[in-house]
Amino acid sequence: MELGTYIFIGRSGCGKGTQAKLLSEYIKKNDPKNRSIFYMESGEKFREFISSSGYTAKLAKKIAEQGGLQPAFLAVHLWSHLMIEQMDQDKHVIIDGTPRKLEEAKILGEGLAFYGRKPVVIFMNVSRAWAEDKLTKRGRTDDKTKKEIKKRLDWFESDVAPTVEYLKKSPLYKFIEINGEPRIEEVHAQILAKLGWQ
Repeated sequence: MELGTYIFIGRSGCGKGTQAKLLSEYIKKNDPKNRSIFYMESGEKFREFISSSGYTAKLAKKIAEQGGLQPAFLAVHLWSHLMIEQMDQDKHVIIDGTPRKLEEAKILGEGLAFYGRKPVVIFMNVSRAWAEDKLTKRGRTDDKTKKEIKKRLDWFESDVAPTVEYLKKSPLYKFIEINGEPRIEEVHAQILAKLGWQ
């Protein structure tokens, strides 16, 4: 197993976090060199940040409460310092939920190229209707109402979809597309197959 860098991207509710964790578990069990994993999950980090004190956190919390999309500079700040602190030449990297905006994708690409990484983008493709149903059923605090869910799914169309197209075409990334709608185990098997591990 070669040292890998994997980026999970897709609509809210598509199962990015679940599949990222399953891939992490698979690597831990199957890497003959027992290398560790730098797991970067931006959504959880952001939720922690806006619950903290401070002027920037207060402004970001207000945007979140209004259902707005956070500025790219803030997202970059939240993950770039983690990368600087935790990146290592012998660690696998799994990134869940970043990048969202195009400018963020370009900065992430520069950062990973700096570390000599050629990341694999795993695009979890699900329909909007499928994602809406999943978000409604999971009942997380940021998915309370249909209006909030609609905003989250609208972000994908306006901001994330152009980023996905950029990632697909950029020579900095290897891009694979997965049908994210089957059962969790089937999606995981698809990912392993496309990575050439099954």
